[in-house]
Amino acid sequence: MTAIANFPLAADFESTTVPWLADIRRYAQRLTQSSTDADDLTQTTYLNALLGWRTFRPGTDARRWLLAICRNAFLSGLRRRPLVVVAEAAEFEAILAADDSAGGRATAAPTDLIDLGPAVEEEIGRLTEGYQEVIRKVDVEGYSYSDAATELGLPPGTLRSRIHRARKLLQQALLVRAEDAGFRAKAPV
Repeated sequence: MTAIANFPLAADFESTTVPWLADIRRYAQRLTQSSTDADDLTQTTYLNALLGWRTFRPGTDARRWLLAICRNAFLSGLRRRPLVVVAEAAEFEAILAADDSAGGRATAAPTDLIDLGPAVEEEIGRLTEGYQEVIRKVDVEGYSYSDAATELGLPPGTLRSRIHRARKLLQQALLVRAEDAGFRAKAPV
């Protein structure tokens, strides 16, 4: 952090943010699930914090401010990531044909070979912000209900209600996408 010595209020920035470096790095690791990506996200977080230092209000919770910057940097990175089409229809039919010729003994079901991550992320992005926040905290980042409620500043009952509704909306949206892609729901047993 000595490279910022010429920056006005550098000592304030350093003394306020550096003590939280390990916490921010752990949070970045939870978000990215990759050590390398977590390092990059931590660096981006501190760069964004330095650039936005004038918005920080002394006396407020610096850790919470940095965590919000980290989360926003992570989400911005997800939005910029291109969606990848995993298999064309012809490729998918070839997988099904290979499975049939093997007598249904293929090692993985064809649907197991489809990457649903981009579709799930896109549908989460279409939820209203309140629903996005709770589903990302609990289902994506792995927070417990009580930790997520504390982090988001919500009463636990409100968080539980929102997560239930967000999951229902996400489930409905993904079912519509699956039907549009030609998948049919299994008949109830």
